[in-house]
Amino acid sequence: QVDLVESGGGSVQAGGSLRLSCVASGFGGSRNSMGWFRQAPGKEREGVAAIYDGFASYYNPSVKGRFTISQDNAKSTVYLQMSALKPEDSAMYYCAATRGVARTPLNSREYNYWGHGTQVTVSS
Repeated sequence: QVDLVESGGGSVQAGGSLRLSCVASGFGGSRNSMGWFRQAPGKEREGVAAIYDGFASYYNPSVKGRFTISQDNAKSTVYLQMSALKPEDSAMYYCAATRGVARTPLNSREYNYWGHGTQVTVSS
């Protein structure tokens, strides 16, 4: 059974930073894809960042240069370092995973496993 648990969300002022963590249990090995998605009230879920096999990363243009995704296979954990946060980054952030390569890494339909989310709120 695969279980993804996110943590690290919170409330920050614009310009601040947060680091989200996602611990994956029952989902080991290499050549897998993991991603971070977010959903704000009244909006569709959107891909934020994704990583394949721990090294190939992909970013939504709206966060490129501000967010960094990384993976620690030894700890079965994926991180999302978020800097220069903006109010429009406020959303519930979800971790997702799938075995193998995601052909469109920022497409939520590519992922089979999901966490329950962690809330990020950025105030102006």
